[in-house]
Amino acid sequence: MTDQTPAPQTHTDENFLIAERRAKLTALRGEGIAFPNDFRRSDYAGDLQAQYADAEQWNAEALDGKAHRVALAGRVLLKRDMGKAGFAQIQDESGRIQLWLKKDLLGDAYDVFKNLDLGDIVSVEGELTRTRTGELSVRASSLRLLTKALRPLPDKFHGMADVEQRYRQRYVDLIVTPEARDVFVKRSKIIRAMRAWLDTRRFLEVETPMMHYIPGGAAAKPFVTHHNALDLQLYLRVAPELYLKRLVVGGLERVYEINRNFRNEGVSTRHNPEFTMLELYEAYATYTQIMDLTEGLIRDVAVEVLGTTQMHWDGADIDLGPTFRRWRLDEAVRHYNPEISVADCRDRDALAAHCKRLGIPVKADYGWGKLLLEIFEKTAEHQLVQPTFITHYPVEVSPLARESDDEKGITDRFELFVNGKELANGFSELNDPEDQAERFRAQVAAKEGGDDEAMHYDADYIRALEVGLPPTGGLGIGIDRLVMLMTGSASIRDVLLFPYMRPEVG
Repeated sequence: MTDQTPAPQTHTDENFLIAERRAKLTALRGEGIAFPNDFRRSDYAGDLQAQYADAEQWNAEALDGKAHRVALAGRVLLKRDMGKAGFAQIQDESGRIQLWLKKDLLGDAYDVFKNLDLGDIVSVEGELTRTRTGELSVRASSLRLLTKALRPLPDKFHGMADVEQRYRQRYVDLIVTPEARDVFVKRSKIIRAMRAWLDTRRFLEVETPMMHYIPGGAAAKPFVTHHNALDLQLYLRVAPELYLKRLVVGGLERVYEINRNFRNEGVSTRHNPEFTMLELYEAYATYTQIMDLTEGLIRDVAVEVLGTTQMHWDGADIDLGPTFRRWRLDEAVRHYNPEISVADCRDRDALAAHCKRLGIPVKADYGWGKLLLEIFEKTAEHQLVQPTFITHYPVEVSPLARESDDEKGITDRFELFVNGKELANGFSELNDPEDQAERFRAQVAAKEGGDDEAMHYDADYIRALEVGLPPTGGLGIGIDRLVMLMTGSASIRDVLLFPYMRPEVG
């Protein structure tokens, strides 16, 4: 359909167009109800396009053997007025469809069409037909303006060129950018598929508090808030971990939660102050079993939602089909740093010297475990393109993970990396209350030494462990990053409907 789309507007032009539209709205108010709400649709554009995708008939009667009357509503995206006839294209949640409008069929309602602006929301009733070019269309017998749009849409050929404005005005981005809508449809399907996958494996979905007396469950700086009635300082949760494990103590042996976490940290293409996590716990499972679960969950969800295990993300071709690699942290460090020996990996002084050579800052309270992780993050992490489980993290950087029976100073923990980005973190849970209490005390000492991300001492959680936590495996998956992978999105802002932005000046 040929359309008459205006050229990109300047700010002055936009103000003029808004004034014109306000004048039209004022006239509508004078005629009666300006925003009617009595229309009920029976059809959707995308459903009709799918139903008649293979039909070649040229008239409404032949589409299915009889006239097919429809009632739709949507936003006007294109418009062409030819005097006594015209065409428009409307969009609803399912897709787009063309309207064929004739003055001799619409009568006075044809004036409604002539006065429409792009972005207006209309209802239409009529019969399905096809134009001579074969485009499925609605031959309108009724047309009503339901909502007058006062602001013009971006030019369809240029769209929203300002990326920041796309994030600020997501409501406009979703109208004019089909690819953006597709990302969020897929996001919903990914989360739904994850729930279904876990539900069939006897996991129970639960909800735990979003405001905590004591922040815990992750090494992160929390947001602080205040409860006026109780005159109590509270924290937005950095992780649900400690509450979920309390539930395992209580006998809910397979639990999961999909919800928001909040961390008062930097903003980047990978980080947003609030983000969505899947966190789960399974009693009597080891960290190796949780790795199996993680791999199966991600692979099966990809097949369910995308129909493939192969995808392209941030310049790399990723295949979730083959078995994910499992690699020790110290082995990965030595692979990308051949000058670091096996002995160096447990020698603080040697690792500090390597950090200095690599330009990595070293603090006095860093032990060998922290230094080894710093070197991994600097030199190895970004090179892990295909799905890779990094295992055997030091106790020093894993305050909630169980220490290995076979290797002192090392935990039964893993992290999953894809294309240099961490997607998941899991481990065999530390269920020894005395060991956990000692680690909490070490975290408190680190916090007193200036580490804002160190954990607090949670006495009630220690009490829960004293009641008895069975051997348990736990997992956290960053859903935002998983959606980035499965939609090929380079920035976390592309998969968040309303990402964090600084307030607009003025």
